[in-house]
Amino acid sequence: MQTVSDLTGLRSVLRAWRRNGERVAYVPTMGNLHAGHFALVRRAQECAPRVVVSVFVNPTQFGPGEDFGRYPRTLEQDQAGLAALQCDLLFAPTVDVMYPYGTSGTLSVHVPEITEVLEGACRPGHFDGVATVVAKLFSMVQPDFAVFGEKDWQQLQLVRRLARDLALALEVVGLPTVREPDGLALSSRNQFLDESQRARASQLYATLTWMHMTARAGHKPAAIERAAVARLQRYGFAPDYCAIRVADSLRPVTTEPLSRQIALVAARLGSTRLIDNLPFASA
Repeated sequence: MQTVSDLTGLRSVLRAWRRNGERVAYVPTMGNLHAGHFALVRRAQECAPRVVVSVFVNPTQFGPGEDFGRYPRTLEQDQAGLAALQCDLLFAPTVDVMYPYGTSGTLSVHVPEITEVLEGACRPGHFDGVATVVAKLFSMVQPDFAVFGEKDWQQLQLVRRLARDLALALEVVGLPTVREPDGLALSSRNQFLDESQRARASQLYATLTWMHMTARAGHKPAAIERAAVARLQRYGFAPDYCAIRVADSLRPVTTEPLSRQIALVAARLGSTRLIDNLPFASA
């Protein structure tokens, strides 16, 4: 597996593949790779003969007081894991490569509506940082396929809308969330949970499952959301939101069938913020 950190090296490799008529699948990450990331790589390998994975902890998607400084950076470990999977190329750019005019002088990409609710409301500016870095990375790699996990559901819908609105010649592929045996979604932030918190963390997914069953029983979304917040609070969580929305638009549910709905939660357990979701169509 090759590793490059600059655009010249990246473009040289990509040109050689393109000359041979090889299609490219791409997995953008912030590193500290775990089994969930590796599942994305394996899915990418099913999409195309060549796979690029990027590792870049993007400063513009972290707000004041968030965990940019302590976000784990484990590049050598990530390289070893990707090499074991026979990934073709790791792109590990520096901040200067991604933001040649600095993070404060960069252009900004804003995807309206879908980024202004839920995570967008809790983390102002977060999705502008995500949309900006994804647009830059897509421009650099120019993949035929881009693979994202469904755990970051709102981000996945942002990327799909960005690709469609900019008429990008790529297919955005979503992969269902990879979970621990007790249901906890795999996340780099799980390592920040202490033993007691880890034991309770599975209640996040249990609450999503409860929201789905309660919706199937005919209860109204607003009542389910209020009860879900109280349920998480009993287990020591500090919820930012528990919501039932239309899955593709994240608008409030009106007359949409259950199969088009999704439950989403975000909550703090101690100092660690966790998010998860459950599409009712797949529950």
